[in-house]
Amino acid sequence: MQYGAIALIPPAVVIILAIKQRTSFEPLLIGCLVGYGIIGYYERTNVFSNFVSSFETVMGKQDSVWVILVCGLYGSLIGLMVRSGGTFKFGEWALTRLKTEKSALMGAWALGLFIFLDDYLSALTVGLSMRKITDAFKVPREKLAYIVNTTAPPWCVVVPISTWTIFVANILETSHVAAKGRGLATYWKMIPFVSYGYVSVLLIPLFIYGILPWFGRLKKADIRAKETGRLTETEFSSSASLDITTMNPAKKSKVIYFLLPIVVLLIATIYFDIDALKGVMVAVVFTFIYYLVIKLGSFQQLSETVFGGFNSMVYALAILMMSYVLKDVNDKMGLTQYILHSASPYLNREFLPVIVFVSLSIISVTTGSSWGLYAIAIPLVVPLAQHFGSNVLLNCGAVISAGVFGANACLYSDATVLTAQSTECNNLEHGLSQLPYAFIAFGLSSLVYVILGYTVH
Repeated sequence: MQYGAIALIPPAVVIILAIKQRTSFEPLLIGCLVGYGIIGYYERTNVFSNFVSSFETVMGKQDSVWVILVCGLYGSLIGLMVRSGGTFKFGEWALTRLKTEKSALMGAWALGLFIFLDDYLSALTVGLSMRKITDAFKVPREKLAYIVNTTAPPWCVVVPISTWTIFVANILETSHVAAKGRGLATYWKMIPFVSYGYVSVLLIPLFIYGILPWFGRLKKADIRAKETGRLTETEFSSSASLDITTMNPAKKSKVIYFLLPIVVLLIATIYFDIDALKGVMVAVVFTFIYYLVIKLGSFQQLSETVFGGFNSMVYALAILMMSYVLKDVNDKMGLTQYILHSASPYLNREFLPVIVFVSLSIISVTTGSSWGLYAIAIPLVVPLAQHFGSNVLLNCGAVISAGVFGANACLYSDATVLTAQSTECNNLEHGLSQLPYAFIAFGLSSLVYVILGYTVH
């Protein structure tokens, strides 16, 4: 059945409860139950049976298994690098070269640009490796988290090769926007139209150098950190903390223990056609053997670290899986179709790109979905663009921008959750402090799409 505006209730419940309770998992769970309660009422089905069935469906999907393995193994790799002492040695090495707060923040931004293959890898690695450096200058974790998160997904859609571009390239082929085997080449032509990607990334240096002033929660966090030394508003808590003790204190730490696994990870990921899962598997195996051979740790220590690192990602993964269940609820209630249908009376050739961007941004923010949004929305937007005579690649670029905005602005998106995990910053504090900055990029991107709607045909 068509639920219409009722489809907005579950994501609204999640957002309201998340802000009120300052947590993520419980609001997601309640929002999903509310959604299935509504479905159960109208379709005369059992609420809990629907919820369990949806959860089983989500957990059984190949995409969910991929996310669990990739995030978990990234946690294992990071755990190994931390316990080798290499990560902290990298921090000490960087501190000898980064002499000011601005240079430390620019270092975080530059490292995010360097690790462009995958947003998960970028969010986890940059946050972990740079927090010791920014801590030395009393930079609040919220500010570091903003830079990490706003670099990770947006940069992945601007560079020619990443897990995001490969994924979208496949959708472009199945949607007949690109010929078979030409999806990636077509995506490259679309990059100038992914305005939120480059606008949000380029705004960061402007804030770092004071060309644009810090404001809102980030400014308050800055004052708190400088005056009290507290780098977070509340104590970071997780269901499993990462063991940071060195496995072999007698072994002198070296930067190569951190850099070599990262290089292997990047090379392996590229070698396997930008497959993040195969890349991280190779990197974990290599790092395990490498550390064992040079006697950084015993076989048992290394094995325990692999599992401990995986376990440190469990809470973040629980939030991600529950957000997927929420997306399943929204799909069943037809949220995407409702918002696109509501926007249809205002559609014309010139305003189609900005309306696509704005309407799909609402969906991405309320559902925390980016890749799922692309899979649903691109096949719907392509015929719309063709019908109104609007540039297809421009409108597809607006869809990509909407998904990236959601990754930054949603309080429970995977990028927000993983960034909070790596920077050890409360998830809601990070999300709320970053939100106004994401809306600045959103406003500028909307203006870009208005201009492009009139100039690109």
